[in-house]
Amino acid sequence: MREGGGMSEHQGRDDMQLAAQWARVRGRLQTEVGDVEYRTWLRQMSLVGIDGDEVTVRLPTRFLRDWVRSHYGDRLSALWQAENRRIRRVDIRVGGGTAEAEEAAAAAPPAAAAVVAGPEPAGAPPAERGGEAALDPRFTFESFVVGKPNEFAYACARRVAEQPASTGFNPLFLYGGVGLGKTHLMHAVAWELTGHGEAARRNRPASVAYMSAERFMYRFIAAIRSQATMEFKEQLRSVDVLMIDDLQFLIGKDATQEEFFHTFNALVDAGKQIVVSADKSPSDLSGLEDRVRTRLGCGMVADLHATTYELRISILDAKAARAGVPVPPKVIEFLAHKITSNVRELEGALNRLIAHANLFGRAITLETTQEVLHDILKAHDRRVTIEEIQKRVAEHWNIRLTDMSSARRARAVARPRQVAMFLAKQLTSRSLPEIGRKFGNRDHTTVMHAVQRVADLMARDAAFAEDVELLRRMLES
Repeated sequence: MREGGGMSEHQGRDDMQLAAQWARVRGRLQTEVGDVEYRTWLRQMSLVGIDGDEVTVRLPTRFLRDWVRSHYGDRLSALWQAENRRIRRVDIRVGGGTAEAEEAAAAAPPAAAAVVAGPEPAGAPPAERGGEAALDPRFTFESFVVGKPNEFAYACARRVAEQPASTGFNPLFLYGGVGLGKTHLMHAVAWELTGHGEAARRNRPASVAYMSAERFMYRFIAAIRSQATMEFKEQLRSVDVLMIDDLQFLIGKDATQEEFFHTFNALVDAGKQIVVSADKSPSDLSGLEDRVRTRLGCGMVADLHATTYELRISILDAKAARAGVPVPPKVIEFLAHKITSNVRELEGALNRLIAHANLFGRAITLETTQEVLHDILKAHDRRVTIEEIQKRVAEHWNIRLTDMSSARRARAVARPRQVAMFLAKQLTSRSLPEIGRKFGNRDHTTVMHAVQRVADLMARDAAFAEDVELLRRMLES
Protein backbone atom coordinates (compact mmCIF):
# COMPACT_ATOMS: atom_id res chain seq x y z
CA MET A 1 0.00 0.00 0.00
CA ARG A 2 3.07 2.23 -0.40
CA GLU A 3 2.64 5.27 -2.57
CA GLY A 4 4.37 5.69 -5.97
CA GLY A 5 5.72 3.17 -8.52
CA GLY A 6 4.04 0.33 -10.34
CA MET A 7 2.08 -2.40 -8.61
CA SER A 8 2.77 -6.10 -9.16
CA GLU A 9 0.10 -8.76 -8.76
CA HIS A 10 1.77 -9.86 -5.53
CA GLN A 11 1.83 -6.28 -4.25
CA GLY A 12 -1.82 -5.90 -5.15
CA ARG A 13 -2.73 -8.96 -3.09
CA ASP A 14 -0.69 -7.62 -0.15
CA ASP A 15 -2.47 -4.30 -0.36
CA MET A 16 -5.88 -5.97 -0.43
CA GLN A 17 -4.93 -8.09 2.57
CA LEU A 18 -3.68 -5.01 4.44
CA ALA A 19 -6.88 -3.12 3.62
CA ALA A 20 -8.95 -6.02 4.95
CA GLN A 21 -6.90 -6.11 8.16
CA TRP A 22 -7.33 -2.37 8.59
CA ALA A 23 -11.09 -2.69 8.09
CA ARG A 24 -11.25 -5.37 10.80
CA VAL A 25 -9.13 -3.30 13.20
CA ARG A 26 -11.42 -0.28 12.70
CA GLY A 27 -14.52 -2.43 13.08
CA ARG A 28 -13.33 -3.96 16.36
CA LEU A 29 -12.32 -0.56 17.68
CA GLN A 30 -15.73 0.89 16.83
CA THR A 31 -17.44 -2.02 18.60
CA GLU A 32 -15.33 -1.48 21.70
CA VAL A 33 -15.66 2.29 22.07
CA GLY A 34 -19.19 2.77 20.69
CA ASP A 35 -20.51 4.75 17.73
CA VAL A 36 -20.48 8.22 19.31
CA GLU A 37 -16.90 7.99 20.57
CA TYR A 38 -15.75 6.42 17.30
CA ARG A 39 -17.31 9.14 15.15
CA THR A 40 -15.91 11.86 17.38
CA TRP A 41 -12.29 10.76 17.56
CA LEU A 42 -11.49 7.82 15.30
CA ARG A 43 -13.51 7.95 12.10
CA GLN A 44 -11.05 10.33 10.44
CA MET A 45 -8.15 7.88 10.68
CA SER A 46 -6.70 6.76 7.38
CA LEU A 47 -4.11 4.06 6.72
CA VAL A 48 -0.89 5.23 5.06
CA GLY A 49 0.83 1.87 4.81
CA ILE A 50 3.12 -0.68 6.41
CA ASP A 51 6.89 -0.67 6.55
CA GLY A 52 8.46 -3.77 8.10
CA ASP A 53 6.89 -4.17 11.53
CA GLU A 54 5.39 -0.65 11.66
CA VAL A 55 1.96 0.53 10.52
CA THR A 56 1.42 4.23 9.85
CA VAL A 57 -1.96 5.83 10.48
CA ARG A 58 -2.81 9.42 9.60
CA LEU A 59 -5.15 11.99 11.13
CA PRO A 60 -5.95 15.45 9.72
CA THR A 61 -5.08 17.60 12.77
CA ARG A 62 -2.45 17.66 15.48
CA PHE A 63 -5.17 17.78 18.17
CA LEU A 64 -6.79 14.59 16.89
CA ARG A 65 -3.37 12.95 16.51
CA ASP A 66 -2.43 13.72 20.10
CA TRP A 67 -5.81 12.62 21.47
CA VAL A 68 -5.86 9.30 19.58
CA ARG A 69 -2.24 8.60 20.41
CA SER A 70 -2.88 9.24 24.11
CA HIS A 71 -6.24 7.50 24.51
CA TYR A 72 -6.24 4.75 21.87
CA GLY A 73 -2.61 4.20 20.87
CA ASP A 74 -2.07 1.10 23.00
CA ARG A 75 -5.37 -0.42 21.92
CA LEU A 76 -4.63 0.21 18.24
CA SER A 77 -1.28 -1.56 18.64
CA ALA A 78 -2.91 -4.51 20.40
CA LEU A 79 -5.60 -4.87 17.71
CA TRP A 80 -3.03 -4.70 14.92
CA GLN A 81 -0.84 -7.31 16.61
CA ALA A 82 -3.84 -9.60 16.99
CA GLU A 83 -4.60 -9.12 13.28
CA ASN A 84 -1.02 -9.28 11.95
CA ARG A 85 1.72 -10.85 14.07
CA ARG A 86 4.44 -8.94 12.20
CA ILE A 87 3.22 -5.58 13.50
CA ARG A 88 5.10 -4.27 16.54
CA ARG A 89 4.31 -0.56 16.40
CA VAL A 90 1.64 1.86 15.18
CA ASP A 91 2.87 5.31 14.17
CA ILE A 92 0.14 7.97 14.32
CA ARG A 93 0.92 11.05 12.22
CA VAL A 94 -0.67 14.28 11.04
CA GLY A 95 -1.41 14.54 7.33
CA GLY A 96 -4.02 15.40 4.72
CA GLY A 97 -7.26 13.53 5.20
CA THR A 98 -8.81 11.06 2.83
CA ALA A 99 -12.13 11.64 1.13
CA GLU A 100 -13.73 9.51 3.82
CA ALA A 101 -12.14 11.62 6.56
CA GLU A 102 -13.23 14.86 4.95
CA GLU A 103 -16.76 13.57 4.57
CA ALA A 104 -16.79 12.48 8.21
CA ALA A 105 -15.50 15.85 9.36
CA ALA A 106 -18.16 17.67 7.37
CA ALA A 107 -20.91 15.44 8.74
CA ALA A 108 -19.81 15.62 12.37
CA PRO A 109 -21.85 17.90 14.66
CA PRO A 110 -20.02 20.95 16.00
CA ALA A 111 -18.08 20.27 19.18
CA ALA A 112 -18.82 22.29 22.28
CA ALA A 113 -15.92 24.55 23.03
CA ALA A 114 -14.96 27.30 25.38
CA VAL A 115 -15.67 30.73 23.93
CA VAL A 116 -12.39 32.63 23.91
CA ALA A 117 -11.22 36.18 23.47
CA GLY A 118 -7.78 37.62 22.92
CA PRO A 119 -4.42 35.88 22.46
CA GLU A 120 -3.53 32.60 24.12
CA PRO A 121 -1.89 33.36 27.49
CA ALA A 122 1.54 31.80 27.95
CA GLY A 123 0.53 30.26 31.27
CA ALA A 124 -2.61 28.54 30.03
CA PRO A 125 -2.97 24.86 30.93
CA PRO A 126 -1.55 22.78 28.03
CA ALA A 127 -4.61 20.55 27.85
CA GLU A 128 -6.76 23.55 27.07
CA ARG A 129 -4.57 25.49 24.62
CA GLY A 130 -5.83 26.11 21.14
CA GLY A 131 -9.11 27.75 22.14
CA GLU A 132 -11.14 24.65 22.96
CA ALA A 133 -12.11 22.86 26.14
CA ALA A 134 -12.82 19.56 24.42
CA LEU A 135 -15.70 17.46 25.69
CA ASP A 136 -14.91 13.87 26.59
CA PRO A 137 -17.10 11.56 24.46
CA ARG A 138 -17.16 9.02 27.28
CA PHE A 139 -19.00 11.45 29.57
CA THR A 140 -22.61 11.09 28.45
CA PHE A 141 -25.84 10.52 30.34
CA GLU A 142 -25.94 6.99 28.96
CA SER A 143 -22.57 6.13 30.51
CA PHE A 144 -23.34 7.76 33.88
CA VAL A 145 -24.16 5.08 36.47
CA VAL A 146 -26.98 6.29 38.71
CA GLY A 147 -27.34 5.33 42.37
CA LYS A 148 -28.64 6.79 45.61
CA PRO A 149 -25.61 9.09 46.14
CA ASN A 150 -25.99 10.87 42.78
CA GLU A 151 -29.56 10.34 41.56
CA PHE A 152 -30.77 13.84 42.48
CA ALA A 153 -27.85 15.57 40.74
CA TYR A 154 -28.39 13.33 37.69
CA ALA A 155 -32.09 14.19 37.54
CA CYS A 156 -31.32 17.93 37.79
CA ALA A 157 -28.72 17.73 35.03
CA ARG A 158 -31.18 15.84 32.81
CA ARG A 159 -33.81 18.51 33.39
CA VAL A 160 -31.41 21.29 32.38
CA ALA A 161 -30.35 19.37 29.26
CA GLU A 162 -34.00 18.96 28.25
CA GLN A 163 -35.25 22.41 29.31
CA PRO A 164 -32.38 24.90 29.66
CA ALA A 165 -33.12 28.06 31.65
CA SER A 166 -36.21 26.44 33.18
CA THR A 167 -37.59 28.06 36.33
CA GLY A 168 -35.91 26.89 39.52
CA PHE A 169 -32.98 25.25 37.72
CA ASN A 170 -31.02 28.36 36.76
CA PRO A 171 -28.31 28.33 37.81
CA LEU A 172 -27.70 24.63 38.35
CA PHE A 173 -24.97 24.23 40.97
CA LEU A 174 -23.38 20.77 41.27
CA TYR A 175 -21.04 20.07 44.16
CA GLY A 176 -19.19 17.14 45.70
CA GLY A 177 -15.76 15.68 46.35
CA VAL A 178 -13.12 14.78 43.80
CA GLY A 179 -14.03 12.03 41.33
CA LEU A 180 -17.72 11.72 42.19
CA GLY A 181 -19.11 12.68 38.75
CA LYS A 182 -19.54 16.47 38.63
CA THR A 183 -17.50 16.94 35.47
CA HIS A 184 -19.13 13.85 33.89
CA LEU A 185 -22.59 15.40 34.35
CA MET A 186 -21.46 18.76 32.99
CA HIS A 187 -20.02 17.15 29.86
CA ALA A 188 -23.22 15.12 29.48
CA VAL A 189 -25.33 18.29 29.59
CA ALA A 190 -23.07 19.95 27.01
CA TRP A 191 -23.21 16.93 24.67
CA GLU A 192 -27.00 16.96 24.81
CA LEU A 193 -27.31 20.67 24.15
CA THR A 194 -24.80 20.79 21.28
CA GLY A 195 -26.49 18.24 19.06
CA HIS A 196 -25.85 14.79 20.47
CA GLY A 197 -29.02 14.15 22.48
CA GLU A 198 -32.79 14.22 22.43
CA ALA A 199 -33.00 17.81 23.68
CA ALA A 200 -30.92 19.09 20.79
CA ARG A 201 -32.76 16.95 18.26
CA ARG A 202 -36.08 18.40 19.41
CA ASN A 203 -34.78 21.96 19.26
CA ARG A 204 -31.94 23.74 17.55
CA PRO A 205 -28.50 22.90 19.01
CA ALA A 206 -27.52 25.42 21.68
CA SER A 207 -24.29 27.39 21.72
CA VAL A 208 -22.40 26.33 24.84
CA ALA A 209 -19.38 27.89 26.51
CA TYR A 210 -17.78 25.22 28.71
CA MET A 211 -14.55 25.88 30.59
CA SER A 212 -12.88 25.51 33.95
CA ALA A 213 -12.82 28.47 36.33
CA GLU A 214 -9.07 28.56 35.83
CA ARG A 215 -9.61 28.85 32.08
CA PHE A 216 -12.09 31.66 32.62
CA MET A 217 -9.48 33.54 34.62
CA TYR A 218 -6.73 33.03 32.01
CA ARG A 219 -9.01 34.31 29.25
CA PHE A 220 -10.08 37.31 31.27
CA ILE A 221 -6.47 38.28 32.08
CA ALA A 222 -5.44 37.82 28.44
CA ALA A 223 -8.31 40.05 27.31
CA ILE A 224 -7.23 42.79 29.72
CA ARG A 225 -3.63 42.61 28.53
CA SER A 226 -4.61 42.79 24.87
CA GLN A 227 -7.26 45.47 25.50
CA ALA A 228 -9.95 43.11 24.22
CA THR A 229 -12.24 43.00 27.25
CA MET A 230 -15.30 44.11 25.29
CA GLU A 231 -14.81 41.27 22.81
CA PHE A 232 -14.39 38.85 25.73
CA LYS A 233 -17.62 40.08 27.35
CA GLU A 234 -19.60 39.98 24.10
CA GLN A 235 -18.51 36.47 23.20
CA LEU A 236 -19.34 35.01 26.60
CA ARG A 237 -22.65 36.84 26.86
CA SER A 238 -23.79 35.73 23.40
CA VAL A 239 -23.99 32.03 24.29
CA ASP A 240 -27.10 30.09 25.27
CA VAL A 241 -25.42 28.16 28.07
CA LEU A 242 -22.38 29.03 30.21
CA MET A 243 -20.76 26.13 32.10
CA ILE A 244 -17.96 26.74 34.63
CA ASP A 245 -16.21 23.79 36.26
CA ASP A 246 -14.36 23.92 39.62
CA LEU A 247 -15.59 27.36 40.63
CA GLN A 248 -13.64 27.17 43.90
CA PHE A 249 -10.59 28.20 41.86
CA LEU A 250 -11.95 31.77 41.81
CA ILE A 251 -11.63 32.11 45.59
CA GLY A 252 -9.28 35.01 46.26
CA LYS A 253 -9.38 36.20 42.62
CA ASP A 254 -11.42 39.34 43.21
CA ALA A 255 -11.22 40.88 39.74
CA THR A 256 -12.16 37.59 38.05
CA GLN A 257 -15.05 37.12 40.50
CA GLU A 258 -16.28 40.60 39.59
CA GLU A 259 -16.29 39.73 35.88
CA PHE A 260 -17.97 36.37 36.53
CA PHE A 261 -20.67 38.09 38.59
CA HIS A 262 -21.52 40.55 35.82
CA THR A 263 -21.46 37.82 33.16
CA PHE A 264 -23.71 35.67 35.36
CA ASN A 265 -26.25 38.48 35.80
CA ALA A 266 -26.25 39.38 32.10
CA LEU A 267 -26.93 35.78 31.03
CA VAL A 268 -29.61 35.04 33.63
CA ASP A 269 -31.37 38.32 32.85
CA ALA A 270 -31.33 37.33 29.16
CA GLY A 271 -32.93 33.96 29.96
CA LYS A 272 -29.76 31.94 29.35
CA GLN A 273 -28.74 28.85 31.34
CA ILE A 274 -25.77 28.69 33.73
CA VAL A 275 -24.30 25.44 35.12
CA VAL A 276 -21.55 25.56 37.73
CA SER A 277 -19.63 22.92 39.70
CA ALA A 278 -17.49 23.17 42.82
CA ASP A 279 -16.17 21.00 45.63
CA LYS A 280 -18.48 22.62 48.23
CA SER A 281 -21.96 24.10 48.35
CA PRO A 282 -22.31 27.86 47.69
CA SER A 283 -22.81 28.60 51.40
CA ASP A 284 -19.55 26.80 52.27
CA LEU A 285 -17.39 28.52 49.64
CA SER A 286 -15.90 31.03 52.05
CA GLY A 287 -13.69 33.38 50.07
CA LEU A 288 -16.27 34.02 47.36
CA GLU A 289 -18.01 37.36 47.58
CA ASP A 290 -21.37 37.22 49.35
CA ARG A 291 -23.23 38.51 46.30
CA VAL A 292 -21.68 35.74 44.15
CA ARG A 293 -22.58 33.04 46.69
CA THR A 294 -26.11 34.40 46.99
CA ARG A 295 -26.62 34.34 43.23
CA LEU A 296 -25.23 30.81 42.94
CA GLY A 297 -27.60 29.55 45.63
CA CYS A 298 -30.74 31.07 44.12
CA GLY A 299 -31.28 28.24 41.61
CA MET A 300 -30.96 24.48 42.07
CA VAL A 301 -28.16 23.17 44.28
CA ALA A 302 -27.48 19.43 43.97
CA ASP A 303 -24.76 17.45 45.72
CA LEU A 304 -23.07 14.19 44.78
CA HIS A 305 -22.35 12.07 47.85
CA ALA A 306 -19.57 9.55 48.33
CA THR A 307 -20.25 6.28 46.51
CA THR A 308 -21.79 3.28 48.23
CA TYR A 309 -20.54 -0.28 47.80
CA GLU A 310 -23.53 -1.06 45.57
CA LEU A 311 -22.90 1.94 43.33
CA ARG A 312 -19.21 1.04 42.98
CA ILE A 313 -20.23 -2.47 41.91
CA SER A 314 -22.60 -1.02 39.29
CA ILE A 315 -19.94 1.39 37.98
CA LEU A 316 -17.37 -1.37 37.61
CA ASP A 317 -19.87 -3.74 35.96
CA ALA A 318 -20.90 -1.05 33.45
CA LYS A 319 -17.32 -0.10 32.60
CA ALA A 320 -16.23 -3.72 32.17
CA ALA A 321 -19.24 -4.34 29.88
CA ARG A 322 -18.37 -1.32 27.73
CA ALA A 323 -14.76 -2.48 27.46
CA GLY A 324 -15.90 -5.95 26.37
CA VAL A 325 -13.44 -7.64 28.72
CA PRO A 326 -14.66 -10.38 31.09
CA VAL A 327 -13.98 -9.38 34.70
CA PRO A 328 -14.89 -12.03 37.31
CA PRO A 329 -17.48 -10.96 39.91
CA LYS A 330 -14.98 -11.68 42.69
CA VAL A 331 -12.56 -9.13 41.20
CA ILE A 332 -15.36 -6.56 40.89
CA GLU A 333 -16.29 -7.12 44.56
CA PHE A 334 -12.65 -6.92 45.60
CA LEU A 335 -12.13 -3.57 43.87
CA ALA A 336 -15.42 -2.16 45.19
CA HIS A 337 -14.38 -3.05 48.74
CA LYS A 338 -10.81 -1.82 48.46
CA ILE A 339 -11.06 1.41 46.45
CA THR A 340 -13.64 3.62 48.13
CA SER A 341 -12.10 7.08 47.74
CA ASN A 342 -13.63 8.15 44.41
CA VAL A 343 -14.92 6.93 41.06
CA ARG A 344 -11.91 8.27 39.18
CA GLU A 345 -9.48 6.08 41.11
CA LEU A 346 -11.85 3.13 40.86
CA GLU A 347 -12.18 3.40 37.08
CA GLY A 348 -8.44 4.01 36.75
CA ALA A 349 -7.72 0.76 38.55
CA LEU A 350 -10.08 -1.17 36.27
CA ASN A 351 -8.57 0.52 33.18
CA ARG A 352 -5.14 -0.65 34.24
CA LEU A 353 -6.37 -4.22 34.73
CA ILE A 354 -8.06 -4.24 31.31
CA ALA A 355 -5.00 -2.77 29.58
CA HIS A 356 -2.79 -5.39 31.23
CA ALA A 357 -5.13 -8.18 30.11
CA ASN A 358 -5.22 -6.87 26.53
CA LEU A 359 -1.48 -6.27 26.23
CA PHE A 360 -0.33 -9.55 27.74
CA GLY A 361 -3.27 -11.81 26.90
CA ARG A 362 -3.76 -12.81 30.52
CA ALA A 363 -7.13 -13.42 32.12
CA ILE A 364 -8.12 -11.08 34.95
CA THR A 365 -8.02 -12.94 38.28
CA LEU A 366 -7.69 -11.98 41.92
CA GLU A 367 -3.99 -12.86 41.70
CA THR A 368 -3.30 -10.67 38.67
CA THR A 369 -5.40 -7.89 40.21
CA GLN A 370 -3.23 -7.81 43.32
CA GLU A 371 -0.09 -7.98 41.19
CA VAL A 372 -1.05 -5.24 38.72
CA LEU A 373 -2.55 -2.88 41.33
CA HIS A 374 0.03 -3.46 44.06
CA ASP A 375 0.88 0.25 44.35
CA ILE A 376 -2.76 1.31 44.71
CA LEU A 377 -3.52 -1.44 47.18
CA LYS A 378 -0.36 -0.70 49.13
CA ALA A 379 -1.77 2.71 49.95
CA HIS A 380 -4.50 0.91 51.88
CA ASP A 381 -2.09 -1.24 53.90
CA ARG A 382 -2.86 -1.36 57.62
CA ARG A 383 -2.83 -3.77 60.53
CA VAL A 384 -5.80 -6.10 60.39
CA THR A 385 -7.77 -6.50 63.61
CA ILE A 386 -9.96 -9.37 64.71
CA GLU A 387 -12.87 -6.95 65.02
CA GLU A 388 -12.44 -5.92 61.40
CA ILE A 389 -12.28 -9.54 60.29
CA GLN A 390 -15.49 -10.34 62.18
CA LYS A 391 -17.26 -7.33 60.67
CA ARG A 392 -16.17 -8.11 57.09
CA VAL A 393 -17.06 -11.81 57.34
CA ALA A 394 -20.45 -11.03 58.90
CA GLU A 395 -21.22 -8.61 56.05
CA HIS A 396 -20.10 -11.14 53.44
CA TRP A 397 -22.43 -13.87 54.73
CA ASN A 398 -25.18 -11.48 55.82
CA ILE A 399 -25.26 -12.44 59.49
CA ARG A 400 -25.28 -10.23 62.60
CA LEU A 401 -21.97 -9.16 64.07
CA THR A 402 -23.12 -10.42 67.47
CA ASP A 403 -23.34 -13.94 66.00
CA MET A 404 -19.53 -14.04 65.99
CA SER A 405 -19.51 -14.33 69.77
CA SER A 406 -22.92 -15.94 70.32
CA ALA A 407 -23.61 -19.55 71.29
CA ARG A 408 -25.66 -20.24 68.14
CA ARG A 409 -24.57 -23.40 66.32
CA ALA A 410 -26.72 -23.21 63.18
CA ARG A 411 -24.56 -23.88 60.13
CA ALA A 412 -25.44 -20.48 58.58
CA VAL A 413 -23.76 -18.88 61.62
CA ALA A 414 -21.16 -21.45 62.63
CA ARG A 415 -19.46 -21.63 59.23
CA PRO A 416 -18.83 -17.84 58.88
CA ARG A 417 -17.62 -17.83 62.51
CA GLN A 418 -15.12 -20.57 61.67
CA VAL A 419 -13.94 -18.61 58.63
CA ALA A 420 -13.41 -15.52 60.81
CA MET A 421 -11.33 -17.61 63.26
CA PHE A 422 -9.32 -19.03 60.33
CA LEU A 423 -8.61 -15.56 58.98
CA ALA A 424 -7.74 -14.24 62.44
CA LYS A 425 -5.12 -16.99 62.70
CA GLN A 426 -3.83 -16.20 59.19
CA LEU A 427 -3.80 -12.42 59.32
CA THR A 428 -3.04 -11.46 62.93
CA SER A 429 -0.31 -12.29 65.42
CA ARG A 430 -2.81 -13.14 68.14
CA SER A 431 -2.45 -16.48 69.93
CA LEU A 432 -5.16 -19.13 69.78
CA PRO A 433 -6.43 -18.36 73.32
CA GLU A 434 -6.57 -14.63 72.47
CA ILE A 435 -8.55 -15.38 69.32
CA GLY A 436 -10.90 -17.62 71.30
CA ARG A 437 -11.62 -14.85 73.80
CA LYS A 438 -12.66 -12.53 70.94
CA PHE A 439 -15.24 -15.12 69.82
CA GLY A 440 -17.29 -15.37 73.00
CA ASN A 441 -14.55 -16.73 75.28
CA ARG A 442 -14.19 -19.95 73.33
CA ASP A 443 -11.46 -22.43 74.15
CA HIS A 444 -8.27 -22.46 72.04
CA THR A 445 -9.11 -26.01 70.90
CA THR A 446 -12.31 -24.64 69.32
CA VAL A 447 -10.21 -22.21 67.33
CA MET A 448 -7.84 -25.02 66.27
CA HIS A 449 -10.81 -27.10 65.09
CA ALA A 450 -12.23 -24.13 63.14
CA VAL A 451 -8.90 -23.46 61.41
CA GLN A 452 -8.52 -27.11 60.39
CA ARG A 453 -12.16 -27.39 59.31
CA VAL A 454 -11.93 -24.32 57.02
CA ALA A 455 -8.64 -25.55 55.52
CA ASP A 456 -10.23 -28.94 54.73
CA LEU A 457 -13.29 -27.34 53.15
CA MET A 458 -11.13 -25.04 51.01
CA ALA A 459 -9.26 -28.07 49.67
CA ARG A 460 -12.52 -29.77 48.64
CA ASP A 461 -14.78 -26.88 47.60
CA ALA A 462 -13.33 -24.44 45.04
CA ALA A 463 -16.18 -21.93 45.38
CA PHE A 464 -15.81 -21.83 49.16
CA ALA A 465 -12.03 -21.45 48.80
CA GLU A 466 -12.56 -18.52 46.44
CA ASP A 467 -14.85 -16.80 48.98
CA VAL A 468 -12.28 -17.17 51.75
CA GLU A 469 -9.46 -16.03 49.47
CA LEU A 470 -11.46 -12.96 48.42
CA LEU A 471 -12.01 -12.03 52.06
CA ARG A 472 -8.34 -12.56 52.87
CA ARG A 473 -7.18 -10.33 50.01
CA MET A 474 -9.63 -7.58 50.88
CA LEU A 475 -8.47 -7.60 54.48
CA GLU A 476 -4.72 -7.84 54.05
CA SER A 477 -4.03 -5.67 50.99
